[in-house]
Amino acid sequence: MKLSDRVKPLSHLKAHAPEIIRGLAEGQDPVVITVHGEAKAVLQDVGRYEQTQETLALLKVLALTNAQVEAGKVRPAGEAFKRIRARVKG
Repeated sequence: MKLSDRVKPLSHLKAHAPEIIRGLAEGQDPVVITVHGEAKAVLQDVGRYEQTQETLALLKVLALTNAQVEAGKVRPAGEAFKRIRARVKG
């Protein structure tokens, strides 16, 4: 479905909230809510929101890792695992 089909004014949300929420729970794409013709919010299923947040967290970890590699802050795998094992043993 095109994004333009998922853009709705706030008045539509007020009039059709149960139907919109049911659709989101059934896997429909997020809905963009407008106020006075300007996009102000995105309404989406909480499960999809959580997936998005997890994906963003992983992307942040990857970006941090890439920055550390570029800065030369790397160790051989054997050394890294040795340090991890030492921490786990206490």
